[in-house]
Amino acid sequence: MTSARLRAALACHEVKSLPLKGMRAAAVLVPLRLHNGELQLLLTRRSALLPRHGGEISFPGGGVEPLDGDDWSAALRESHEEIGIAPSLVEHLGRLDDCYSIHDYRVSCHVGLLPTELEFSLEPGEIAELIELPVAALADPAIYHQENWQHAGRSLPVDFYTLEDCVVWGMTGGILRQLLQRLAPLL
Repeated sequence: MTSARLRAALACHEVKSLPLKGMRAAAVLVPLRLHNGELQLLLTRRSALLPRHGGEISFPGGGVEPLDGDDWSAALRESHEEIGIAPSLVEHLGRLDDCYSIHDYRVSCHVGLLPTELEFSLEPGEIAELIELPVAALADPAIYHQENWQHAGRSLPVDFYTLEDCVVWGMTGGILRQLLQRLAPLL
C-alpha cells in the first residue's frame, strides 16, 4: 500500500461540497498510517468530561477559525491541538464528501497519511484515548449495521461499526463508511 495508491483511490470519486446554509464550518482529519504493512485508521475517544459527545469516538477536528485560511488548515490545527500531530508531518491524500452534523456544522473531511513512527501527545481536557484500528477489519460487513433514528421530526440513517471494544457511530460512522467505500478496491 502506498500513498500514491491511496490518493488514486480517493481521487476516483468527485467530492460533494456542501454549502454552509448558515451553519458553522468545521473540518476533520481522517488519519491513516501504515503499521507493519497494514493500513490503520486513527480515532480518538473524547473525554467523558466534555459537555457534548463525551466518551464518544471521533476523528480529530473542530470548528474552522478565521486564522485557519481553509478547511485543511483547520483540520491540521485541531489535530495538532488534540493529539499532537505536527501539521508538516501529515500528507494530504484527498477529501471525502462534506457532511452536515445535527448540531449545525458543515464538516469537511480530509484524509491524511501519517508517518509510521510518530509519537502522540493527547490533550487530556479533550481526548481520553487514541484508538488505532486496522482498516481491513473495519471493512468486514459483519461489524456494520445501520439504524434509523428520529431527529427534529425526520428519520435519519445512523451507521454503526463495532470492533473490539469500540463502537463507531453517528457522523463518525458515516465518514468511516465513505472512507471504506472509496478504499474498497485496495482492501
